[in-house]
Amino acid sequence: MTVSYTLLGLLEEGDRHGYDLKQAYDRHFGAAKPIRFGQVYRTLAQLVRDGRVEVAGVEPGAGPDRKRYAITPEGVTDLDRWLAEPEDPQPQLQAVLFTKVTLALMSGRPAAEFLDAQRARHLAAMRALTAMRREAVSAQDALLADYQLFHVEADLRWIEHAAGRLPALAEEVGDAGGS
Repeated sequence: MTVSYTLLGLLEEGDRHGYDLKQAYDRHFGAAKPIRFGQVYRTLAQLVRDGRVEVAGVEPGAGPDRKRYAITPEGVTDLDRWLAEPEDPQPQLQAVLFTKVTLALMSGRPAAEFLDAQRARHLAAMRALTAMRREAVSAQDALLADYQLFHVEADLRWIEHAAGRLPALAEEVGDAGGS
């Protein structure tokens, strides 16, 4: 999820100040990682430069004047395009795990021990996510926990599969030796 499109979507509900955008972002999307104020304001400045957001008004406040931001028609069009565009699957973790297993085997390190440690890390994450889902106070929180939990489960299946194929991979990697 990109911050710029998330802010555009939040602005589509109505004009907001940067502070309000940060609060809405954290409420809806920040359970795993709240956004920093600096990132909100940097992103808003970029969206204004790109013509997707405009300053709809400036109000005096206790500190600096507060800008109220609004999405432009160009911003709505861009948001519509982004929402309609399917996302590519993101298998980054498996690629990193695969690389580590292969390099461990190539260097004579104990790949099985690495997989055992990785399995333990994933099981700990699974327990934490299960608790998060159980304690969720909203459907959003529960759905986010489920999403993350399903990814951890898939990673665990891959770890088990890789552990079973270590001898074949070790032989393959050994045969490729100096290639």
